[in-house]
Amino acid sequence: MGTAYLLLGSNLGNKEDNLNFAFKSLKKIGEIKKYSAIYETEPWGFSDSRNFFNMAVCIETSLNPYELLNEILKIEILAGRKKQSNQWVAREIDIDIIFYNDSIINEKHLIIPHPQLIFRKFVLVPLNEITPDFIHPVLGKSICKLLTECTDKSKVDYMHIPVINSIIPI
Repeated sequence: MGTAYLLLGSNLGNKEDNLNFAFKSLKKIGEIKKYSAIYETEPWGFSDSRNFFNMAVCIETSLNPYELLNEILKIEILAGRKKQSNQWVAREIDIDIIFYNDSIINEKHLIIPHPQLIFRKFVLVPLNEITPDFIHPVLGKSICKLLTECTDKSKVDYMHIPVINSIIPI
């Protein structure tokens, strides 16, 4: 079994429904152990008038990181995401693998830990909510420490704890 930390994001359509769809789909490939509140965040890396809704999820799965990535790509396609030449664009759903256990993978189509996470408050804030003491396997620093060191000035506003699929939040 592997423990993966994922970041879900949406800024097109009904953003909360998109997150709910992704969350429900993830439950089919593993057990959700924790999840954060939903945060409204500014787009990062590109300009768009539509803010994102983001949340972090911890999932325990029997899938290895490559199988997990393939399942995530299927979920994104089912949610309506279309392939873009530019990686930073508006989207119905985006699911990133931030960590998988303490694995370090650096391949063309899969890099774990996520290489941009230390620069992005929209990743660190929800991740800090569910696992502040997790140690980055490359940098040797906790999520809490990485958040305090992050120089990103973009807005990350707490919205609410989601009631996903009519269950009480963890």
